[in-house]
Amino acid sequence: MRSKLLSIASSRSSISLDSKHFKVSSIFATYVFDLPKMKNYVAQNAFQTYAKCVKEKQKIDSDTAAHIAHGMKTWAMEHGVKSYTHWFQPLTGATAEKHDSFFELNEDGLAIENFSASSLIQQEPDASSFPNGGIRQTFEARGYTAWDISSPAFIMVSENHATLCIPTIFISYTGETLDFKAPLLKSINALENAVLPVAQLFDKNITEIYPTLGWEQEYFLVDEALYYSRVDLLQTGRTLFGVAPAKGQQLEDHYFGSIPERVLDFMTDLECEAHMLGIPLRTRHNEVAPNQFECAPMFEAVNIAVDHNQLLMDLMHKVAKKHKFKVLLHEKPFKGVNGSGKHNNWSLSTNTGKNLLAPGKTPKNNLLFLTTIVNVVAAVAQYSDLIRVAIASAGNDHRLGASEAPPAIISVFLGKAISNIFDEIANTELENDDQIISDSIRLSIHNSIPEIMLDNTDRNRTSPFAFTGNKFEIRAVGSSANCSFVMSVMNTIVAKQFSSFYHQVNDLIKSGIKKEIAILQTIKELIKTSEFIRFEGDNYSKEWEEEAARRGLSNRKNTPDALDFLIEPRNIDAFVSQKVYTEKEIHARYEILNHQYTLTIQIEARILGDIAVNSVIPSALKYLNVLLDNITKSKALFDDVSLYQGQMELAKTISTHINDIKFNVDEMIESRKKCNSETHIPKQTKMYYELVFPYLERIRYHIDKLELLTDNSLWPMAKYRELMFIK
Repeated sequence: MRSKLLSIASSRSSISLDSKHFKVSSIFATYVFDLPKMKNYVAQNAFQTYAKCVKEKQKIDSDTAAHIAHGMKTWAMEHGVKSYTHWFQPLTGATAEKHDSFFELNEDGLAIENFSASSLIQQEPDASSFPNGGIRQTFEARGYTAWDISSPAFIMVSENHATLCIPTIFISYTGETLDFKAPLLKSINALENAVLPVAQLFDKNITEIYPTLGWEQEYFLVDEALYYSRVDLLQTGRTLFGVAPAKGQQLEDHYFGSIPERVLDFMTDLECEAHMLGIPLRTRHNEVAPNQFECAPMFEAVNIAVDHNQLLMDLMHKVAKKHKFKVLLHEKPFKGVNGSGKHNNWSLSTNTGKNLLAPGKTPKNNLLFLTTIVNVVAAVAQYSDLIRVAIASAGNDHRLGASEAPPAIISVFLGKAISNIFDEIANTELENDDQIISDSIRLSIHNSIPEIMLDNTDRNRTSPFAFTGNKFEIRAVGSSANCSFVMSVMNTIVAKQFSSFYHQVNDLIKSGIKKEIAILQTIKELIKTSEFIRFEGDNYSKEWEEEAARRGLSNRKNTPDALDFLIEPRNIDAFVSQKVYTEKEIHARYEILNHQYTLTIQIEARILGDIAVNSVIPSALKYLNVLLDNITKSKALFDDVSLYQGQMELAKTISTHINDIKFNVDEMIESRKKCNSETHIPKQTKMYYELVFPYLERIRYHIDKLELLTDNSLWPMAKYRELMFIK
């Protein structure tokens, strides 16, 4: 695959890709219509207008769009593209696209290739067929995709096709957002509007603020042939049953170990294709569990980073197919070993090149750093429940709180050095005096913060929200999730907190308090009021769970309970006040998230019941009949019962498990019927969790017992010992 891909790139881009001298820089963003390429294909005036609109977040006029469309089409056709699509991110969690051809018939009936401004700017997919939470009915099908000018178009290449993909938002006919991207863009604007006035208290040269994201994508690889032998993997992305192999991850020999050659070939191809699409992958390694791996890119502006992660997940499946692999992005595909997350590393950057979460070398910059980190902690303290909602899913429920993932309790880890600074400021008396200002800054900021280096700041792998030197790492996001939701939440709550901070400081300044003291007084107050969210210890421990309860922190361990946080009035207000969601959009998403949980459990229950009754029980019965036949023959041959006593006990045990499986499957079906009669979606979701979900583990228990007892040659599906080890 790699050689073919490289030859395509070479022929289309005149790039030398000799394997001995091959450089990533020579192919990076080959298939991306970025600014350098646009400059070569678009008239100068149109290009300058476009660049200005992107920078100032303005709309593109139709004349400029026409120039961009013509240049984009010319560039794409030079790469063999014949069709284009608006590439969007509906609330399914996957990406969506509808392809249209450049081919048209002109007024004279002659065939031409055309790509108009209107085709670039807008399309009309069916809005009623995507999750919409009741916003769109079947008879109200119209929806629109609209070009996101901040994310460059790209070409998706397959073996026989090349398609121009234009990143877009997706909205209903009446204007409600129906995707992940539109709220994310709104949250980015809200964040900049709130943080910028605060940043300019320190540096007037700061005129832009933008959040950045560096995601870490964990995943499993399994052999394609074995994957197709497991209906549960095929239909749900996880194994609904299976006995752990004798050797799993207990020796800790897989983590950062030598990458298997077949896997390395896959990774190399994946990186090559990713680089050509402008995805800046830099890291690859073995993760903790067998067959578990991770890749990670450089940090990017959050909107681009999200697009790249969604694109990469799609790319992973396509590349894996070439290597006879299947990629598993489910949060817990195998019981008994680590699940997979998608750590979201979030920070704030400026047009001056400064990371606001990186300590500086001067008192002024350190105070800006301190202002930023204190406000982020305060935002999480006020809206930790929204972060819990943003990481909630049926898949992630299997992972949260296990030994490899943070618990459902949201807390903040700062590290000893930063915590000490917080405590010192909280206990420092501040007066409106120049000398006190200087001493305060020197005491709590100047001497302490510059000593905190990136490699010197400890990491707490049990924390769901940890400061790691110049960023916050949100560790609890599931591996299959779209990063947009948690990033939208993060941007929104931080924006609301910064807005509050600015008004508090301004009020103090107006009352005659010096600016630095006003800032420090407000910081001091926030440190005290947010202290309850800070925790430096082991988040996995029972002691922390008890301590968190005493602090008043919520601990909703399942998705149906966690989702209720979304529609609490104060949380609705956070979104509405920052103009990220309307109240109608929030309630729609609440319904969608509940319904998705219900459907996930419903599908898993139906599949497990089918496998249990139509595959497991028949296989166990075959072996039981072999045992019974042998027992009958043994009775005829031996007078001593002890000679076949073990077989009789084994037959009895197998028969008991078969009966228990059938009994539980029948009860589970009745429970599903009861749940399905409930028409109120949130109530139905809770019923599925309480009445149906427990049967999945009960039935699994008996299936796993039968797997250990049944003749291996009669067992109908691949076992963990085959699935979990790359051959």
